[in-house]
Amino acid sequence: MPHFETKAIRTQANRSQHREHSVPIFATSSFLFDDAEMARALFAEEVEGNIYSRYSNPNTNEFIEKMCLLEGTEAGIATASGMAAMFMSMATFLGSGDHIVASRSLFGSTYQLLTKLFPRWGITHTFVDITAPPVAWDAAIRPETKMIFVETPSNPGLDLLDLAFLGNLAHSKGIILNVDNCFATPYVQNPAEYGAHLVTHSATKLIDGQGRVLGGCILGKKELIQEILFLSRHTGPAMSPFHGWILSKSLETLAIRVERHSENARQLAHWLEQQDGIQKVKYPFLASHPQYELAKKQMRSGGAMLTLALEGGLDQAQKFMDALSMISLSSNLGDTRTIATHPMTTTHSKLSEGERLAVGISPGLIRISVGLEHVEDIQADLAQALKLSLAT
Repeated sequence: MPHFETKAIRTQANRSQHREHSVPIFATSSFLFDDAEMARALFAEEVEGNIYSRYSNPNTNEFIEKMCLLEGTEAGIATASGMAAMFMSMATFLGSGDHIVASRSLFGSTYQLLTKLFPRWGITHTFVDITAPPVAWDAAIRPETKMIFVETPSNPGLDLLDLAFLGNLAHSKGIILNVDNCFATPYVQNPAEYGAHLVTHSATKLIDGQGRVLGGCILGKKELIQEILFLSRHTGPAMSPFHGWILSKSLETLAIRVERHSENARQLAHWLEQQDGIQKVKYPFLASHPQYELAKKQMRSGGAMLTLALEGGLDQAQKFMDALSMISLSSNLGDTRTIATHPMTTTHSKLSEGERLAVGISPGLIRISVGLEHVEDIQADLAQALKLSLAT
């Protein structure tokens, strides 16, 4: 069986008559039929093939084939953005009267889906705190519960959930386990190995890795993906061929990129723990992380993300952000360039103060997406920003 890197590099669409080494961009909205019977059979789903790029395209097909191989899933679908993937992976299986159980620690837009949008359609939810004992997850499940949805590590708090436990729980209850694997990537963690029925990604982040395109994907059991494909086909959250091409090419370097991201982040996390003005540093592969043992069990490395909580709260956080010189200020993550984000005022600003505090988003919390620059240069910028934030 080929290794991760080989599958990511050598899985390609069939070559054309031009014998290209690198797959071209199939910039076409539609595809030709050899005859009327072929058209009928394709639309009747008796044979597989491309019909229209809103349904499938060689570039998005190649991207999904790679992602399925890397995540260890049967099938998948590419979407126009990460949030399209999150929405489609839930909305396909939820209707009026249904219920979803989710970890309280979620990305801001995912949180809004559950708390603001789904209630319009009679879909209810129960949040379980990240620190809650296993019995709390079991207690949250009702007869009308259709799905468990979690992020691990979570955005931005870097909290972890036990995937083996959740996989067993979902199986015993006959419900779908849906895992957002964006922060980990398939190189660091494979939720399907632990029983996840669906694995979702914002490919905009580390999958692309260079801050160029939007994209998402949903991977999982073939019968579930078929249901998602039906909804997608008739609602249109399709990934463009160009973005599929970029993301497929990006996967060829995912392993080497994530290794460097993780090593840089690990070194910086250890260094930050020794600095003045910082209340707490959180990184999955720090021994001080509350779930360090779980991280080592289900993750191959700590990933690219870390957080630091500044002792001076919002005032120091704003001064720190403004003092950064090389590091970018952005709401994105997973780029080659190191990025600093203040979740309270950006990605999670639509949550109430109580909702933010419940998932560890304090006024002084800074999320760092550690890039691929030389680690000493990243450290130097963090050091001078910390110094200035404490001096003024």
